[in-house]
Amino acid sequence: MRRSDYHLVTTSNSEIMLRVRARGRRILRNPVANRGTAFTMEQRAELALSGLLPGKVSTIEEQLRRTYAQYSRSPSPLSKYIYLSQLRDRNEVLFYRLLSENLEEMLPIIYTPTIGEAIERFSHEYVGQRGLFLSIDRPELMEQSLANYELDGDDVDLVVVTDSEGILGIGDQGIGGIQIALGKLSVYTAAAGIHPRRAVPIVLDVGTDNLGLLHSDVYLGEHHARVRGERYDAFIEAFVAAVTKQFPNAMLHWEDFGAGNAHRILERYSDRICTFNDDIQGTAAVVLAAVLAAVRLTGVPLRQHRVVVFGAGTAGVGIADIIREAMIRDGLDADRAHDQFYAFNSRGLIVEDGTGVRDFQQPYARSRSEVDGWDVADPVRITLDETVRAVQPTILIGTSAQTGAFARPVVTAMAQSCERPIIMPLSNPTSRSEAHPADLLDWTDGRALIATGSPYGTIRHGEVYHTIAQANNALIFPGLGLGVSVVRATRVSDQMIYASAAALAGLVNEYRPGASLLPSMSDLRLVAAAVALAVARTAEQQGLARTPMTNPINDIYQRMWKPEYPRLEVLPVEGE
Repeated sequence: MRRSDYHLVTTSNSEIMLRVRARGRRILRNPVANRGTAFTMEQRAELALSGLLPGKVSTIEEQLRRTYAQYSRSPSPLSKYIYLSQLRDRNEVLFYRLLSENLEEMLPIIYTPTIGEAIERFSHEYVGQRGLFLSIDRPELMEQSLANYELDGDDVDLVVVTDSEGILGIGDQGIGGIQIALGKLSVYTAAAGIHPRRAVPIVLDVGTDNLGLLHSDVYLGEHHARVRGERYDAFIEAFVAAVTKQFPNAMLHWEDFGAGNAHRILERYSDRICTFNDDIQGTAAVVLAAVLAAVRLTGVPLRQHRVVVFGAGTAGVGIADIIREAMIRDGLDADRAHDQFYAFNSRGLIVEDGTGVRDFQQPYARSRSEVDGWDVADPVRITLDETVRAVQPTILIGTSAQTGAFARPVVTAMAQSCERPIIMPLSNPTSRSEAHPADLLDWTDGRALIATGSPYGTIRHGEVYHTIAQANNALIFPGLGLGVSVVRATRVSDQMIYASAAALAGLVNEYRPGASLLPSMSDLRLVAAAVALAVARTAEQQGLARTPMTNPINDIYQRMWKPEYPRLEVLPVEGE
């Protein structure tokens, strides 16, 4: 669309108004302006739409009933995803209204797990796409490409970017990763009310190591191996410089970068710009919230818990880092905090003289002198079962994508020495989960406190119905982005991440037997508002807010866009 044809403005009383200069079929082709059969007769006359629509004027409620019925008739999750994508590209307000009113049902479609299939099928199903595609082979076009998105610096609160190397457990997916950026932005809007036109999805095309994509004639990305090393780092640096110049008030959200780059990039830029990595910090915050709720039930102070992290990749180490910081807040000596953790990579327990230990895993390596006294079959590859028997952990976290890794011997050994074992098989999808929660309840006689990565709903054990908490990042990142945007924070600090977790944990009423350790996904709007308030207040306390709040509750509430058709102001056609 031409920027002069449509312009969204916020009035003095916080009402969103759309100024329209276009006419006729151009209106119906633009998802911002189009409202289909909901155009009134007066609007149809003013906008030259008479005769282009059926005669009946529909309310948005009537449109919602029609679109939900069409959605429900779609025969598969992928076809439902495609239907919703087409609706979004046809009528943005109607899409977000439908999503907002059915968020718990539709979240698995527009986000994980269905979006994984959509990403894999991206080049095959391509019919036009929102978002920006920035190629490492044409870095000189970066600034122009950002300008081509036709948004000014004050218009953007959020940029979600991926290089698609570590997509949702399915690995390198090339430029198909643009779909995960779009999915994240849909959740930001539906859960936290960040206006869809104040966010930009971007994929960095640095090549792919996916041989299936490279040998496919329909693949739409660069046909060469993934670029690494100095050239990759220079491209990332150029991107950060260009995007912060074009959108100086936006939070830069990194998504699904490979483990080798994610921690490194976050560490490099976290003190320079307002930036956030959901795989590291978002996952860590939502898991910490579940841990804090579970710890309250155990009656044992957090600082006294022993934690096993099975799968010390991007997410696993991020979880260990934030729990470690929480333990220090709880009074544990900082020099001893790493001693409470036992981390695993693909070669077993991470030991200081082991092979394949990455830099970000090194702080969690155990000393050789400690493990020499354990009863193990192979000291070079110490297993999860052997570690559980040796250290008697109270918290077991799985981010390994190894199906069934939390087997019965592991769980029963843990339960023998721990009255209320906290067990969190977090790997997605369900086919990769370390354990099924029903088994965990059976093996611990219903004593386990459980959070999972996938939705499991309610499971009966004996006379108690256990609502299984889903540790979904959607409980954290929308509210964090909203809080940052409300105060225009200059950085995302560790204290802001901790505040988001504490706010989430504070919404849990875990004292009913079998109650969930986290809020329901159906409460995402409430959750996002509470998280945003805690994040914004922390940013103010740390002196990171460029726009301090005057009335915090109202400031948060007013920024949460509601998907309603805006008031139209019809402008004269240019040249009239």
